[in-house]
Amino acid sequence: MKKIFSSLYVQVILGIVIGILCGIFYPDFAVKLKPLGDGFIKLIKMVIAPLIFSSIVIGIAGMQDIKKVGKIGLSSLIYFEVMTTIALIIGLVFVNWIQPGTGMNIDPASLDPAAVSSYVKQSEEHKTIMDFIISIIPHNVIAAVASDNLLQVLVFAVLFGIGLTKIGEKNAEPVLNVLQSFLKGIFAVIKMIMYLAPIGAMGAIGFTIGKYGVEALSSLGMLMISFYLTCIVFIVFVIGAVLYFYVKVNVFQLLKYIKEELLIVLGTSSSESALPGLMQKLEDAGCSKPIVGLVIPTGYSFNLDGTCIYLTMAAVFISQALNMHLTLEQEITLLLVLLLTSKGAAGVTGSGFVTLAATLPVVGHVPVEAVGLILGIDRFMSEARALTNIIGNAAATLVVAKYEKGLDEAMLHEKLGGGQVENA
Repeated sequence: MKKIFSSLYVQVILGIVIGILCGIFYPDFAVKLKPLGDGFIKLIKMVIAPLIFSSIVIGIAGMQDIKKVGKIGLSSLIYFEVMTTIALIIGLVFVNWIQPGTGMNIDPASLDPAAVSSYVKQSEEHKTIMDFIISIIPHNVIAAVASDNLLQVLVFAVLFGIGLTKIGEKNAEPVLNVLQSFLKGIFAVIKMIMYLAPIGAMGAIGFTIGKYGVEALSSLGMLMISFYLTCIVFIVFVIGAVLYFYVKVNVFQLLKYIKEELLIVLGTSSSESALPGLMQKLEDAGCSKPIVGLVIPTGYSFNLDGTCIYLTMAAVFISQALNMHLTLEQEITLLLVLLLTSKGAAGVTGSGFVTLAATLPVVGHVPVEAVGLILGIDRFMSEARALTNIIGNAAATLVVAKYEKGLDEAMLHEKLGGGQVENA
């Protein structure tokens, strides 16, 4: 019994259950638990930027082959683009099939622009593709790390890693040795932080239930059910098919292997909170360290499958709720725009809302303040977004690692258990 309760997996489950019960029966108290969740996420975010920087630099410089780095990067980006496009299309198909917003007949005049003004303001700061490109170039490295801008950290880390390959192995070795030791220290810090994961999960989920209440789900419940169903379909049938036919593993084996990380994400609604543990587990499962160091951080900015599903479903839901149904041409335009705007979502606070507010004006007649319709349940949908994102990035790493011959398949099947799936 003592051994069971010493498991982080069990502790996080208990934390989530306690948080939910507090939110239902003691909502006023549960709302006050918010600092526990916020504090845990801040502790994790504290180490994310240095972790990504060190991992990418070591990965690139350790290869000593710029062509191979470029090949891995290109393979990753192609995979990301294909999967996020599929996610956007699936979201569009399901929201049109289920029609969760039809019949609500909300009067556009009743919308409150003040409720979403901060998100609209942020969306106006990223109007064009060129604005996005310029925004990922850091003013200086220290500021990028301090502001937790992962895209800017990513850009500098790639450039610095390539720079080390240019000065030769002998000159680069002292820097790499320091970074290796630094990275080990970071993982030691992460191990200490993870002891607080059950408390963080309890605080975050308790606040959500306590503040919004179970009744907040009723009026917009159909959208939530549709969104969760779509995410499950994407994970099981799309990601599952890719893993089964290419990597020869069962998606449920992968989910079981990273169950602790998934529970932490479920409790905190943040995929970043599980990033360090996910990277370590994928390395332990036979993925090459340089590939993990390149694919996972890049995927957290460019491979947001859950966010893509959310964006198409939320946009079309809003048009249905306002009885301003989109034409096929408008939905195709929405899809094409989201192919670009969704890629920068991770670098912005309140990313889903900001990207949605930036994209809605594209369809013309839907007022941007309409994003406020789903403000109350956004927190409840963020769990599914974050879970889908992390599972998608874990799968992406396995696919790229196998394609680039950086995957120890014997080790992978040993860790995941159940052996290799049979060829279909």
